[in-house]
Amino acid sequence: MSRAAAAPGDSPFQAERNPRDEAPQFVLPLVVRIEKSAPPARTDALETAARAVLLMLSDDRALGDGEWAEAVRNWEDARIRKVVRRARGAEWRRAETLPGITVTGKSAEVRVFPPVPLDGWPKDLAKLQVSGTELDDPEPPAGADRARPVLWLNPELQMSAGKTMAQAGHGAQLAWWALSPGDRDTWREEGFPLSVRTAAPADWPRLTDGTLPLVRDAGFTEIAPGSCTVVADHPALRR
Repeated sequence: MSRAAAAPGDSPFQAERNPRDEAPQFVLPLVVRIEKSAPPARTDALETAARAVLLMLSDDRALGDGEWAEAVRNWEDARIRKVVRRARGAEWRRAETLPGITVTGKSAEVRVFPPVPLDGWPKDLAKLQVSGTELDDPEPPAGADRARPVLWLNPELQMSAGKTMAQAGHGAQLAWWALSPGDRDTWREEGFPLSVRTAAPADWPRLTDGTLPLVRDAGFTEIAPGSCTVVADHPALRR
């Protein structure tokens, strides 16, 4: 697959077994801060997680001979797995001491870490919980600005906030791979603006039948293998 021009049929997030399954498996850890007294809004957490993935992919430490580059390459050669865990209080403070990038949204904080072996999580991350990431929006999010990238969620699927954060990250990653170098630079320089919204049921067939990158989940958790979860609708990819 050409990472600069990922077509929907070439998605590395498909359920069928392929050569990526033969490579050692890595995972990209993301940790969302969920304090009991002030949990983040769901949509803001989804968007912050997607930006965190983009910041990891574009960070100098993840490129070329950077200190995270080998881990990123190993991860990209296998299934593109992402796992979201939650932390609060001392757990979050310990997570912040590990190498990574903290991304702050309007109400959400998400820290993304370099990829790790599937069975080789750092101790302070391994003991964090995957469950308990249920989040709500205090009020419905505003309509998406289609002049900017939109990650459209499948309206027929019910997923936890943590699972949806991972799927939004997948969508952002496919959009990044599909863009030209110039469009990548522009998106990065603008600070990776994007929105995550649930598609209208009537729009979903049109979004998935076109040329936009789409994520097909491998079905490890929550949903059936091969489920279409996200369409990455970047303006530069509509041409």
